[in-house]
Amino acid sequence: MGKYTITLKGIIDEDFVNYKRPSMTLVFPTCTFKCEHDCGQPVCQNSSIAKQPDIEVNIDKLCERYINNKISHAIVCQGLEPFDSFDELLSFIAELRIKYQRDDDIVIYTGYNSNEIQTYINILRKYKNIIVKFGRYVPDSEEVYDSTLGVKLASSNQYAVKIS
Repeated sequence: MGKYTITLKGIIDEDFVNYKRPSMTLVFPTCTFKCEHDCGQPVCQNSSIAKQPDIEVNIDKLCERYINNKISHAIVCQGLEPFDSFDELLSFIAELRIKYQRDDDIVIYTGYNSNEIQTYINILRKYKNIIVKFGRYVPDSEEVYDSTLGVKLASSNQYAVKIS
């Protein structure tokens, strides 16, 4: 795997569920499965994604695919855990921002709490319009509307912050 590719589980070219703007959604392939049920057993609302095959995508082609789509105006990174593939996530963001000069919103859904990934957050702050949704999925929790994202989140402990 080179620095010019990104490994994903899937791509949704036009997603209307995870952000207030139509978005391209990138489904990331790995996770440390930190979410737990009250009994201490791991639980994941995305466990079916883990069984999907990985796909390797050229970052330039992915950027061009996004830019050429007239419907999507943001990118959502989610799936399993984007921060567990940080080097590839960062390569994609840098390419989109620097080579393609695109400042569209990039939303990163993470199960981590902000203090667990502060080093990564500090690195991402240099890029414009980065939004991070923090917090693990908690089974049987109340949904909560997040005004930054413009959507309901699955657990009341989850929230989004525009970091740059």
